[in-house]
Amino acid sequence: MQSTRTFKDRLFLVIKGLGMGAANKVPGVSGGVVAFVAGFYEEFIYSLQKVNGKAFKLLINGRFKSCFRYINGRFLSLLFLGMIISYFSISKLLDYFIINYELFVWSVFFGMILGSIYYINKDFKSWNTKTILALIAGVTIGLSISFMSPAKENDNLWFVFFCGIISVSGMTLPGLSGSFILILLGNYVLLLVDSVNALYDTILDIFTRDFSFLNNPERIRMLKVLAVFTLGSVAGLVTFSHVLNYVLKQYKNMTSSVLMGFIIGSLGVVWPWKKTIYQTQKNGAILYDSTGKKVIEYYQRFIPDISQETLIAIGFSVIGILIVLALEWYGQKTRKING
Repeated sequence: MQSTRTFKDRLFLVIKGLGMGAANKVPGVSGGVVAFVAGFYEEFIYSLQKVNGKAFKLLINGRFKSCFRYINGRFLSLLFLGMIISYFSISKLLDYFIINYELFVWSVFFGMILGSIYYINKDFKSWNTKTILALIAGVTIGLSISFMSPAKENDNLWFVFFCGIISVSGMTLPGLSGSFILILLGNYVLLLVDSVNALYDTILDIFTRDFSFLNNPERIRMLKVLAVFTLGSVAGLVTFSHVLNYVLKQYKNMTSSVLMGFIIGSLGVVWPWKKTIYQTQKNGAILYDSTGKKVIEYYQRFIPDISQETLIAIGFSVIGILIVLALEWYGQKTRKING
């Protein structure tokens, strides 16, 4: 997998990382879909699978260059660089748009999911009883997750570690949104908003030589939470990649069918026309958790009336489809060039 990459290739890898990072943070959208459609999903899984005992042995023996080449380090480092940049830039921009233009943002993502379904299905020629049943199973699981009610926030470090393991599913399993699962587990705001903002503020404080945060128990707590979550994510990423690498080799058609089912099922999560219903107390007041955040009860989905806003939203869905088609075109072009 390790190959000579031009500056343009490296730049596009960082851009792909930006796309994966942004997608992973948006509930209902899977970064794995970006990898799948852009044509680097199998290389991504293969490279992660190389993070194994042999790689650690090379690292411990000081053979850093050999270890870097063995794990396809250039590919992974550029991709993860894009994801890290995304968490401090594009993802914050997405937060703004979701707050102010929620319908149109969800419409774009809905279109991207539709485009992804088309992309995966058009080249899949192995439909039979087993793959159809696998597809139905994937759709059922995806839709079941879509309509589950969120739990309450839990900052227990063992549970946070578990959340880290689960959250990377969106990177390794196209169609299964890790960020939406974090919502269901009750820890989306804690792990992908509050803790990331705490790290961002800490980095700014360090650059300005302000170390007063060391005496801030809440900041230290959030940094601990983020560190444990990151460890869980790394553990999950490596574990899932080993399992998926085996499954993709042994049961590629069945796996593709299940993944396609996950993606179809995720349409329930990204359906643009929905209203957030919050938990209320007996007196009708909105219930807040211990951190002061509103507690989400469920999402009320509805069929919209035909209006100018609805037509604009449909237009944004078309844009989402075109984005995926553009990624597909680039992915095919890249594969042809790389031989």
